[in-house]
Amino acid sequence: MQDAGQTRVVRAEDVAVMGVTEIIRHIPRIYASYRKLVRSIRQQRPDVAVLIDFPDVNFRLAKHLRRAGVPVVWFVSPQLWAWKRGRLRWVQERVDRMLVIFPFEETFYRQRGVNAEFVGHPLAELPRPESSREAYAAQYNLDPAKTWIALLPGSRWKEIRANLPPLHELAMTDLMTTAAAHTMFDGERLTSPANPAAYTRYEFLLPVASTIDADRLQAYIAELNAEHLKYYGPEASSVRLTLVPDAAEALFHARASVVASGTATVLAAVIGNPFVVVYRVSSLSYQLLRRLVRYPEEFARMTDLHGDPPVSMANLIAQGRIVPELLQNRFTASNVASALSPLLADGHEREGQIAALATVRQKLLHGLDGTTRLNSAVDRVASTVLSLLCSKLSGKSDSPEPASNK
Repeated sequence: MQDAGQTRVVRAEDVAVMGVTEIIRHIPRIYASYRKLVRSIRQQRPDVAVLIDFPDVNFRLAKHLRRAGVPVVWFVSPQLWAWKRGRLRWVQERVDRMLVIFPFEETFYRQRGVNAEFVGHPLAELPRPESSREAYAAQYNLDPAKTWIALLPGSRWKEIRANLPPLHELAMTDLMTTAAAHTMFDGERLTSPANPAAYTRYEFLLPVASTIDADRLQAYIAELNAEHLKYYGPEASSVRLTLVPDAAEALFHARASVVASGTATVLAAVIGNPFVVVYRVSSLSYQLLRRLVRYPEEFARMTDLHGDPPVSMANLIAQGRIVPELLQNRFTASNVASALSPLLADGHEREGQIAALATVRQKLLHGLDGTTRLNSAVDRVASTVLSLLCSKLSGKSDSPEPASNK
């Protein structure tokens, strides 16, 4: 946007702070930047505003924009259909157009008096990777004859520390099973292979998110390896997780994957890679989330045997459980192996999930009426913004009256 002529009032990267103590320490600078944004709204009075995601700040900015008579377009909706439903009245009062990236969100908002439109999901428009399996194997020193499994534990360090250990144990189990299978007894002594990793059935691909330092991640994997040395012996040190830079390419080449709940599950769905969803948070956070998350009544009842609603976007879009979910205490290496096994072998479970994921991708590319989205999601957002801008400049009001609180 800056290259296109936009003036940056505040640089987002200057106020991007993670961690409670870091946020507290930088509160004066963060608040000063926010006030600078508010002053710019009052002084420059833009003709239209485009807010993207980031609800904790954007809801407050929307209030100031509304007071200044500036039409507000919001792209990528906050997940009010899942929790914090009380904020819905802020959308009704402050947002002229809510442009959503999941098809069920349009219905949710329209039934509650919000002018919403499903514009498609940008990830569904990404071109499929073109590299061959052989070229990819040569680039990352992989064995093309083995089965490749992608592991996506998350894009934040807190997620890495919570989700990677069980996935590392999954790889360790494959290694130790292989070592045992190739251990020979000649009547006097046991002989184990010097490098059991050379005989394993699987290669594990670990895409490194742009928010994660690869060297730090490699050091953490070394810590996990060292921890296993206490129990399994020196052969455990040869466990291998291959770090790769691109998640889409890893998912494209992998036979199946294990994906932490979040945006990565949408990426796996649109690529069509069979996967298992996993996630783990603190016990307190989990109990709070179970109490806070309340799906709207129009959602089909999809709770599992434990009474938990689905968390994966693939399941929510499909309105059914097409992808296995292993959360909290059910997220163990053995459970992941059990859920992953039928997705690795040819058969109805693998084929059924691939077909269901293809339907999810089509829903992310098409409108609710089935008509093809000829333009990209961002093109449709731009079209809406230009329409509001032209209406305002021509003296016409294209903004609806604030909806009543429902």
